[in-house]
Amino acid sequence: QVQLVQSGGGLVQAGGSLRLSCAYSGRSFTGYPMAWFRQAPGKERELVATISWSGDPTYYADSVKGRFTVSKDNAKNTTYLQMNSLKPEDTAVYYCNADPRGRWYSGTWGQGTQVTVSS
Repeated sequence: QVQLVQSGGGLVQAGGSLRLSCAYSGRSFTGYPMAWFRQAPGKERELVATISWSGDPTYYADSVKGRFTVSKDNAKNTTYLQMNSLKPEDTAVYYCNADPRGRWYSGTWGQGTQVTVSS
């Protein structure tokens, strides 16, 4: 019943843009806030952005503020992470997450999508 499926990502030059998608399976996630994380090699998983069920962004990491935008379309059962002005340090595996109380590390994870930014 519980499933998050990610798409998007890939290789992009510094300064470019990518849009990640995270599709969630129906009623299992009704009312859940969602989050985007990333994890670079050798680093801990980092919270990038969060969004309420209704689609209001609730958090951005300082490192991405002003460059990334989290959004959501419940009618399409999808949340998005628009990444602009990408930097090499944005290179990471990006994960979406859903948890009813925002306890992300106990939540449901997407499979992860690689984002690589070249300089």
